[in-house]
Amino acid sequence: MNKMDLLTMLSRHNIKYDVYEHPSLNTVEESKKLRGKIKGIHTKNLFLKNKKNKFFLFSCQESTIVDLKQLKKALNLGNISFARDLYLKNILGVRPGSVTPFGLINDQNNEIKFFLDRKILYHNKVNFHPLVNTSTVSLDIKDFLLFLKKNNKLVNIFNFDNYTIENE
Repeated sequence: MNKMDLLTMLSRHNIKYDVYEHPSLNTVEESKKLRGKIKGIHTKNLFLKNKKNKFFLFSCQESTIVDLKQLKKALNLGNISFARDLYLKNILGVRPGSVTPFGLINDQNNEIKFFLDRKILYHNKVNFHPLVNTSTVSLDIKDFLLFLKKNNKLVNIFNFDNYTIENE
C-alpha cells in the first residue's frame, strides 16, 4: 500500500484528515524546522526488532526520551535494536525516515506489536507521515484509533514515564 492507497482508505472509512506536503523530513529536528503551522501533537516513531525476529513499533510524543535499555527490560523484549531498512520496506512498506503507524496496514501477518504513547491520547489531533516523509497527515486521535481497530490492528497504550503498558 502506498500514500494514495492509504488516503483512499481513510476516506472510505469517512475519516476526515488534512494532508500537508513538505520537503523530506528524516528527523524530529528537521520536522520542527519545517512543519509550519500543522496543529496537533507531533510524533516520533521507532521500529525495533529483537534477536528472535519479533518486531515492535513505538509511536510517542516527539519530545519523549526513549531509553532502549529500560524499554527492553520493562517489556521483557530481549536484546533490541532498530530494525534494518530491509524490514522497514518488507513489513511496514516504508523507507528510513518514513516510519509511521500507518505502515501497520502493510503488516499483513500482524508481526508487529504496536505501542502508542499515552500522552498522545491527551491531544485532539495527531500527525503521522502517510508512508512517505514528504507529507504529514493530521487527523483526530479518535479517528486514528478507529482506523486501526477497523483494520484489525491492536494498540497497546504505553506510559513512557514509568515504562508500563496501561492496557494490552
